[in-house]
Amino acid sequence: MKKYSSDKDIHQLICKLIKNNWQYQRRKKHGRLSSPSGFTITVPGSPSDKRAFINFSKDIERTA
Repeated sequence: MKKYSSDKDIHQLICKLIKNNWQYQRRKKHGRLSSPSGFTITVPGSPSDKRAFINFSKDIERTA
């Protein structure tokens, strides 16, 4: 199984999004998540901020 982020909550959210036709692409330093409508979001691989999951999920809400 692929690991998308070291943060378990971000990893689980990405797994759910991939099941809903989102595309994940591994880049050099960070991953890239593309929505079915074409928007892209940078995925934090090893977030150090305690609010990283909240900020990431808000970014997804804005693009979805």
